[in-house]
Amino acid sequence: MSLFLRTEDLLPEGEAVPVAQAAWHGLFWLVVANAVGMMLAALLLFPAGNRILGEWTYGRWMMVHLNLELYGWTSMPLLGFLFKVYGADRGATVQWCRAVLWVWSAALGAGALSWLSGYSSGKLFLDWSGSMRIFFPGALFVLWLFLLIAFVANRNRKKKASLWATAARICGLVVLLAVPFTIYMASSPTIYPAVNPDSGGPTGASQLESSLAIVVILLVLPFGIARRKAGRSRAMAFSWIVLLAESVLCAALGRADVSHHRPSQYLSLGSLLVWMPLIPAYYSAFAWHANTRRWRLAFLWWWAALVVTGWILFLPGILDHFKFTDGLVGHSFVAMAGFTSSYLIFVVVQLLGEGGWIFNRARSFFFWHFGVIAYVVLMTAAGWFEGSDPAFTIIPGALRNLLYALRLFAGALMFLASLDWLADATELLRQPAEAPAAIPLEKTA
Repeated sequence: MSLFLRTEDLLPEGEAVPVAQAAWHGLFWLVVANAVGMMLAALLLFPAGNRILGEWTYGRWMMVHLNLELYGWTSMPLLGFLFKVYGADRGATVQWCRAVLWVWSAALGAGALSWLSGYSSGKLFLDWSGSMRIFFPGALFVLWLFLLIAFVANRNRKKKASLWATAARICGLVVLLAVPFTIYMASSPTIYPAVNPDSGGPTGASQLESSLAIVVILLVLPFGIARRKAGRSRAMAFSWIVLLAESVLCAALGRADVSHHRPSQYLSLGSLLVWMPLIPAYYSAFAWHANTRRWRLAFLWWWAALVVTGWILFLPGILDHFKFTDGLVGHSFVAMAGFTSSYLIFVVVQLLGEGGWIFNRARSFFFWHFGVIAYVVLMTAAGWFEGSDPAFTIIPGALRNLLYALRLFAGALMFLASLDWLADATELLRQPAEAPAAIPLEKTA
């Protein structure tokens, strides 16, 4: 089955179509990024392979892998969410959703060629340079302009949104407008150096700040995709109160360059443990489509793992051993491949409704999560050995090669899962549209 779609293959216009199209684009880049990741893992086992690649060696492909995972896979499904929130998936604007998605994908494709050609700002995830420093923010601005048009058009509908919902959408547009300009400025080599010795590195305050930003997203996003259950407001209110208290704590810590050995740093970061039970309680206050159950449980388990491991790895002695090793690579995998990917799929399944079957095959679900768990365990082990002997990953040895070979196998499982999802997403877009039906919600006690 071909994974590339023609116009005549697509579903007729309907509310779920733009979400499915956004999911397809995100999955396409996930497959590409995972394939590149497998090649990079193979190059670590067989460095001589770089000679075959000419100028397109490991360092250039690494930028392609990281940026396509972030700006392709973890970003494009959220476009489907924005289409839904601003009403772009309904009425006259629905036909333009596909064009906006292709503008974004075109910018990513051009970016990949730019990085392979050696153009980069040298900043992680801000590698946009040259003409791409204008092209990609331009694609973001096109998205913003489209959402603004959809929002204005949606305001003329008979069904009026509440004042709070309208205010939230306007605030969202203000924040989104700043994104392309922020990326353009941050990509400049004159803003701050790619390697900044004065940054001081991560502190408990900075880690708490970034974690609370994630919590805010987790608390806000359900309002755009699900309805609240009656009589479940206590858990929601308590969660917002805790967020306020932790925000005050974060502000009181300051932003000085301080050691993670200070109790105020690691104890304040440990306050995030309260969100392990709070987030599941918060999400139980909303009515979810029955298809989301598998991925909702997955993202909640990965959330708990992320909070616990993040705090443990920051503790004095442990961070000193794992710093700058593969152990932190494993932890980043908990964050991105485990929690973030599971949460993205959960959101997309909720938006797709019955079409969410594309993510619920037992085979791909098992391949993905087994691959992620195996990757995290292997990199944690490699990081432990590397912390004791820095030459462990530099000088190939039997144990090091075994761990890296098993990592390649774990990556292959994840690649197969992503390929399975892309094939099913393609099939979903080929199916005829059905009339809207009542949403089957998950049964609750």
